[in-house]
Amino acid sequence: MDFGFGAEDEGFRAEARAWLSAHAEAGLERRDWERTLGKDGWIGLGWPASGYGNRSVTLTQQVVWAEEYARSPAPARSGHIGENLLAPTLIAHGTDEQKTRFLPPVAAGDELWCQGYSEPGAGSDLAGVRTAAVRDTDGTYRITGQKIWTSLAHEADWCFVLARTEAGSRHHHGLGFLLVPMDQPGRVEVRPIRQLTGTSEFNEVFFDGARARAEHLVGGEGGGWKVAMSLLGFERGVSTLAQQIGFAAELGRVVETAVATGAVRDPVLRDRLVRQWAELRTMRWNALRTLGSSGVAGAPSVTKLLWGGWHQRLGELATQVRGAAAAVGPADWTARAPYELDVSQHLFLFSRADTIYGGSDQVQRTIIAERVLGLPREPREPREPREPKR
Repeated sequence: MDFGFGAEDEGFRAEARAWLSAHAEAGLERRDWERTLGKDGWIGLGWPASGYGNRSVTLTQQVVWAEEYARSPAPARSGHIGENLLAPTLIAHGTDEQKTRFLPPVAAGDELWCQGYSEPGAGSDLAGVRTAAVRDTDGTYRITGQKIWTSLAHEADWCFVLARTEAGSRHHHGLGFLLVPMDQPGRVEVRPIRQLTGTSEFNEVFFDGARARAEHLVGGEGGGWKVAMSLLGFERGVSTLAQQIGFAAELGRVVETAVATGAVRDPVLRDRLVRQWAELRTMRWNALRTLGSSGVAGAPSVTKLLWGGWHQRLGELATQVRGAAAAVGPADWTARAPYELDVSQHLFLFSRADTIYGGSDQVQRTIIAERVLGLPREPREPREPREPKR
């Protein structure tokens, strides 16, 4: 697909830039900001125009919006999980009733979502989930188990949960994709996970008999794996290009620091900075190349491998150009509030996890080897299903 931006795209860019300039302010409360976006139709640009409260635009215009948003001072999105993960999944696999119920509140910024996939014993090995969903006589599902690394669960109204709906099932069989309300006191507990950076975007979520309605099962019993894999394909779409805008800004700050500290005079470090710039440009063109194509084998895994390692190396460079000052930490590592870290320290500490979360490098390489290159499958020890932890 030709991703050159035409006159209509540039007109849309001017509209997006003007709107963001007029409305985006630092320090806005994130839920209010989501409703502001929804009120003016900026949520769900990639969905079909089917009366869900969104407006439909072309793929190139979705790229334009993502890039302009990343360049603006607008706050980090708290509704992107519902907009970019749940919504495309419901459009592909949901019933008309599910779409009608859940898509308009997402488009309006009224309902926020989190993703219940990873578990303490099944992070990148998603087929090993042990959270159980048992159907009661009244038709509802009773969910018991634990999820971990659940982004923004402390803000979410709903969680899409991958759970075992078939007792005794193993691997990717017998799974269900359930839409679960978070407001269930005594049945859903959220515990923030404090990170090295002092922030707590991730959480543990405990389900103790949490309820989900039968009509909120997406893809039917046993269809959860197909739905879950489809969702992961949506995870690395247009948002990857917006992510790269942020990466470019971070790289620019590292270069500025290298000039200010004199580290840029080191020819080896200078070569690493140039390499980082060239690799970022390559990632952009690769993202554009695969964005308009359907069924590019292994593309999501290749994308994750590229940006995870790149961002981690940038964190290492950020500390190198700072020199000894980068080793000076906050006065109180035990403080409950976020630490007073400078930009380079935060980048280094946070990027340590880049090659793990969202699918570890080892898992991505296995996917490419087995599903793209056709190499023999890795031998796997049989694992008996265990009762979920309480």
